[in-house]
This record gives sequence, structure tokens and C-alpha cells, in this order.
Amino acid sequence: MDFEQIYKSYFKDVFLYLRSLSASEDMAEEITQETFVKALKAIDTFDGSKNIRAWLFTIAKNTYYTYCKRKKMYAYEELPDNAGNPGASFEENFVDEERAFLIHRFLHNMKEPYKEVFNLRVFGELPFEKIGLLFGKSPGWARVTFYRAKKQIYEYMEAKEYEKNQL
Repeated sequence: MDFEQIYKSYFKDVFLYLRSLSASEDMAEEITQETFVKALKAIDTFDGSKNIRAWLFTIAKNTYYTYCKRKKMYAYEELPDNAGNPGASFEENFVDEERAFLIHRFLHNMKEPYKEVFNLRVFGELPFEKIGLLFGKSPGWARVTFYRAKKQIYEYMEAKEYEKNQL
């Protein structure tokens, strides 16, 4: 396997995936580089039975978690009062900075596999076919999991809006 070709082919995918998980672009870039260093060291252990992108994403995810543990990064406890308009379209909620922050905070605490499927679809811009492949499941499973994650976010935003209106 030509590692340089692997790097060129998958750097952007791995970076976008890590960007969806991390707090900053700089952090995502640093972890992406570290991911490829680890992949280079372990390329001989890759047997080709799985998709190389899935293998790289697994290394990236584990590297990200190790990085967070090392830096003692945790989610904040308090939430801002303004949750935005849950009636707006899903994409519009990401435009507004405060609502986006609330959604990211909710995503940070979301259970797996919903969190990862949502991140891969929205931030990693992967099609359902590839998401299903990463999990060893069908594209239909990926669609349903993404829909359920989206529904959890809607319900959370509606609850925050209700709380805001009660004040």
C-alpha cells in the first residue's frame, strides 16, 4: 500500500470527521496529523478486510478521545438561556450561533451511535451508504439512526424553547 496515496486520498475526510468532533480547526488538524502518524506506524497491521477509511476513522476517533483525556477536556455544565426557534428548519438552527452552540453541547453528550452517525452525516458530509459501511450496517440503518438523532435534537430544542417562554 502506498501510504502517500492513502494520505492524499483520505486526509480531507479524516480532517472533516475530526472537525465535527473537536472544538477548533487547529485541534482537528493536529489530531489529523497524529492520526496519520499512527496509521503509518500501524499500516502493516491493516489486513484490507475493512474499508481503509473506516480504519482511519477508528484511529482518528481513538486519537481524539486520548487527546481530550490528556487535555482534561469536558463539557460545560451550564446551558445558555436562549435556545432559539425549534420550528425553524434544521439547517437554519445551525446558522444562529447560540442555537448552534446549544446543539453542539447536546451533541457532545448524545449517546452513541446517534452522535457519531449525526456527526458523520452533517459535518463529515458522508452518504448513508458509507456511514452504514463504517458501522458494518446497512444504509437504511444509517438513515434511521440519523433520523432518530435529529429527532432527539428537535425535542431538546423544543424543550429549551418551552423553558425560555416560561420565564
